[in-house]
Amino acid sequence: MTIHNLILHHRQGMEFDTEINGFPLVLNSENLTNGEPAGISPKKLLLAALSGCTAMDVKSLLDKMRVEFSDFSVSVEAPLGDEHPKTYLKYSIVYKIRINQKDRDKMEKAVNLSMERYCGVSAMLRKSAPVNYKIEYL
Repeated sequence: MTIHNLILHHRQGMEFDTEINGFPLVLNSENLTNGEPAGISPKKLLLAALSGCTAMDVKSLLDKMRVEFSDFSVSVEAPLGDEHPKTYLKYSIVYKIRINQKDRDKMEKAVNLSMERYCGVSAMLRKSAPVNYKIEYL
């Protein structure tokens, strides 16, 4: 069993910092500090984790299938509920990619494998809200 851990340190106000694999990360509420954002909101970081997890899966699977592609991006949209605790009500993922017509079935297979088997972040989030996805070909 693998165990992940990290330590979060208070800096000031609602600002906290941590390191993940040696990379610094600053978390803060959506409020601005001196008119500027002073960090990343934890909820938005969750969306980055979801898009990053599935994007890396799809990239790896396409590489294994020897599929050439370009202009690959993954966007996530999630409406936030109004009641406390304010949680995301659903997750909508859009994969955008430029790929040969003949390889579109492989792209669909890669996305389905990511969503149904490999992406641990989407598996965890799916327990609390629906995760929908689609592919847009450029």
